[in-house]
Amino acid sequence: MKKIELEIVALSHSITQTHSYAVVLGEINGLRRLPIVIGGFEAQAIAVALERMNPSRPLTHDLMKNFMMAFNVELHEIVINDLQEGIFYSKLVCSSANDTVEIDSRTSDALALAVRFGCPIYTYDNILDQAGVLMEDDNKKTSPTAPVTSETGGKDDLKAMTLDELNTLLGEVLEQEDYIRAIAIRDEIKGRTK
Repeated sequence: MKKIELEIVALSHSITQTHSYAVVLGEINGLRRLPIVIGGFEAQAIAVALERMNPSRPLTHDLMKNFMMAFNVELHEIVINDLQEGIFYSKLVCSSANDTVEIDSRTSDALALAVRFGCPIYTYDNILDQAGVLMEDDNKKTSPTAPVTSETGGKDDLKAMTLDELNTLLGEVLEQEDYIRAIAIRDEIKGRTK
């Protein structure tokens, strides 16, 4: 089967499941999108890497990357290779000086590592046919960090806040390590200071 390369095109709260997020992968040079529901911690790990934020201490996926680099293990690619009963299965394709191995992984963890290593993300046609959605060709590319809203306060709530209140809130959510909420606040601040 031919592998199809994907990229992360959006990360947001899941509309269908409470306390979950959706990462949307888009077919490179194509119109198909693959939405995958992931947990909050994994969404945060992906958002931190996408936004190139530097937490004060390494997150779990940063630790994994550091561990792999310390032992000269390269992550070449991740492949979303199966879909069973609504659950995506993935593998990490890694190599060391002596061997290349494929390691089973949760898709959310594989994506968090792919963003950190800058390696390609692949899947197969049959998976895109089963779970993908076809987007209209509108010549618009979605930002990887599309506006994210939270149950405790949506994007509209941020618009009602003053710049000082936003900066204070940003400090609070960064202290709580809620990086996904921090992205939305940061984007609101950037939008006002342009």
